[in-house]
Amino acid sequence: MIIGLDVGGTHTDVVLIGEGRILRQVKVATDPANLFDCVWAGLEMITRGIAPEKIHRAVLSTTLTTNAIAEGQLEKTGIVVSAGPGIDPANFQIGSHYYCVSGSIDHRGREVQPLRKSEIEEIADIFLAENVRQAAVVSKFSVRNPCHELEMAEILRRSCEIVVPGHTLSATLNFPRRIVTAWLNAAVQTVHRQFFEAVRDALKSKGFEIPIYVLKADGGTMSFEASIDAPEQTIFSGPAASVLGALPFVSHSGDTLVLDIGGTTTDIALFVRRSPLLEPLGGEVGGRRTLIRALKTRSIGLGGDSCVAVIDGNLRIGPRRSGPAMAYGGLSPTPTDALFVLGKAVNGDREAARRGLAPIAEQLSMPLEGAARLILDVSCKKIVRAAREMIEEINRKPVYTVKELLSGYRIEPEEILALGGPAPYFAPLLEELTGIATCTVPQWHVANAIGAALAKNTCEVTLFADTQRGVALAPEEQFSRPVGKDFDRKSALSLACDLLRAKCIKAGASECDIDLEVVEDSQFNMVRDFYTVGRNIRVQVQTRPGLIAECQDLAQSMFNCCVLPDCV
Repeated sequence: MIIGLDVGGTHTDVVLIGEGRILRQVKVATDPANLFDCVWAGLEMITRGIAPEKIHRAVLSTTLTTNAIAEGQLEKTGIVVSAGPGIDPANFQIGSHYYCVSGSIDHRGREVQPLRKSEIEEIADIFLAENVRQAAVVSKFSVRNPCHELEMAEILRRSCEIVVPGHTLSATLNFPRRIVTAWLNAAVQTVHRQFFEAVRDALKSKGFEIPIYVLKADGGTMSFEASIDAPEQTIFSGPAASVLGALPFVSHSGDTLVLDIGGTTTDIALFVRRSPLLEPLGGEVGGRRTLIRALKTRSIGLGGDSCVAVIDGNLRIGPRRSGPAMAYGGLSPTPTDALFVLGKAVNGDREAARRGLAPIAEQLSMPLEGAARLILDVSCKKIVRAAREMIEEINRKPVYTVKELLSGYRIEPEEILALGGPAPYFAPLLEELTGIATCTVPQWHVANAIGAALAKNTCEVTLFADTQRGVALAPEEQFSRPVGKDFDRKSALSLACDLLRAKCIKAGASECDIDLEVVEDSQFNMVRDFYTVGRNIRVQVQTRPGLIAECQDLAQSMFNCCVLPDCV
C-alpha cells in the first residue's frame, strides 16, 4: 500500500492506495501555523487499523518551506560572497548578515585571486557573537571550481551549525540566483529538519518504519532524508502535485491547460504534448529569482473559500480567505456559498449560505440567485484571465518542457483539465468562457494526493570537463576527477549517466523508475597559436517526472475507481 498526502491551503488530503484502487481518503483542515499536526492527524486516520508491514511507501507534498518564506519565519542566516572583478556582489544583498570578501575564480575554473582567510575568520567571529547559526557561501564561478566555497565553508563551520555551499545546489551559471538559492536553503534547513524528524518519529512510534518521500518543485520525489540537505527543492511542492494529479488524463498530442481550483488559490499549469512546462532557469519565491528546478505554474488568490465583498459598487472576490464557506460554519460569504444558493452543492447549510450572500445581492441590487451566478461568473473570468496572461507571457519566450526546448513554439490549449473541490461546478462555466473542451479529473477532490503518491524520483546531473586543465567535475555532486587529453563527449556522457544513476538510487528511486535522457551535449575545441590545446565539454542528463513503474498501468483505473463507502 502507498500513502499520498498533499497539504493545501484549505485542506490536507490523504489517500491510501492499494490493489489498484483508492482504499481510503481523508480530509483534514489545514492549520498553516501547525502543519505537523495536520500531517500527523491525516496519517493517523489513514493508517488506523492497518498493519505496518502492509504499507511500503509514503509521499508528502508539503507547503512548510513555502509558508516559512512567505511569512518571513526564517532562521537568522548569514551569507558570504566572493565575485572578483567585473561585478559588485553588494548589488545582490539578501538578508541582514551579508558579507562580500576578496577572491575570485574565472569562467574556466582557474584561480585569479586567492581568498583572504583572515576576512572569513572575522566574519565567523561575528556570526558567533550575533548567534548566526545558519550560513551560505557563494563564489561566482564555483560551478567551474568550488575550492573557494569549500574553503569558506570549512572556516565558517567553526561557528555555524549549517553551512550551504552554493555549488551544491545547481550547475547553472547565474550568480544572483545562486546567492538567493543558497541563502534560502540555509534559512529553511532547521524548520525542515524539525518537521522531518517529527514525522519520522511519529510514524516510528506506531510501528511504521517506511520509506518517506517528499514531492519536489519539478514534479519528482526525493527521499525525506535527502531533502534535509536540500529543503529548497520542496518549495512549489503543492503546485507540482496539481500537475501530477492531472498527468494520467493529459492528451498525448497538443497542449493542455490544468486548473487546480482549491479553497484558497487556483494553481495553473500547462502541458505540451504531455510534457509539463519547466521554468528554464528556476522558480521565483516571494519575488526572488532562484535556481530551484521547478515546473512552470502560477497561483492566484482565488478559490472556493475566497472572501466575497462589494467595494465601491464592484464585486470583489479574493485574494483573502478568512475561513470556510458560511455553509460550513464560516463568517464570510464565498463562491462555495454561491454554489449552495444555486443548489449545486448540497452537503452543507444552504440557509446559512443564503443569509451570507443576501447583503451582497442587496448591494448589487440583484436577486439572490442572480448575485450567486455573478459570483461564479466573475470567479471563472478571473481564472481564465490569469491563464491567458500566463500563456501570453510564455509565448513571448522560448518554450521549455521537462523534455526539450521548443524554439518558436506557440502554446494553444486544446483541452482544459480541472481538479480541486469546486472543479465540477466551475468546469462548464470555464468551457463556456474559453470555447475549449473542459473536463473534471476523476477523483478531483483528492487528485493532488494521488498524484503525489504515484510520483517517481527525478534527478539531474551536469558534468563539465576541461581537458587542457585535465579535470572533469560535477559540482552539485561534489565530484571531481582527473581526465586525459583523450576524454571526449562520449566519455562525459557515460560518466554523467553513472553519476545520475547513483544519485537517483541515493534519493530513493527504484532501478526500474530511472528513465535517463540527455538535455545538453556540447563540446568545443580550445585553440592557441592555431593548435588545439584541449576540449571544453558540458553535458547534462536528467530523469523526467512521471508515475512510478509499478502503478503506471493501474493509474487510470484507480482514478476512476470509487472509494469504498466504509472507508471515506
